[in-house]
Amino acid sequence: MSTNSAGPVSTSELRRRVRAAEALKAKTREIAAANTLTAREAAAKAATAKEEADVTAREAAAVVLRLFDNDAELVSELLGVPAEELEREAKPVTAARAKEIIEELRVRAERPRSTRTRKPRPDAAGAASSTSDTPPPAATTDDGRADAA
Repeated sequence: MSTNSAGPVSTSELRRRVRAAEALKAKTREIAAANTLTAREAAAKAATAKEEADVTAREAAAVVLRLFDNDAELVSELLGVPAEELEREAKPVTAARAKEIIEELRVRAERPRSTRTRKPRPDAAGAASSTSDTPPPAATTDDGRADAA
């Protein structure tokens, strides 16, 4: 009994269908392997980014504590982070590294900022010029004195 309603299937057609099924399986495996590689690469990049973010957070905690004379309670209140957590994060950062970061921040703070000149918006410029160029209505300047004179 055949599943095809058109009648019996030839051996060459069966071979073709088997080859097509095998090709589909091979393509599916290939796509699965590519997806796995892509996911592993993305996970590795994410892990690297997380590690960099963790280092930056630890350094920032050390710097802020150093700038506030290691007053963890004050910094804790300012940032809304438990003091124990701040101290734990700051601990692995060396004093030399914290000083280096503070110096970088000072240099960046002292650097003159480039200021851009703002162009007036066409809407505001047009409205300002039209109101300043037009004289006030005659009724407001005369206040009716012309009639009285």
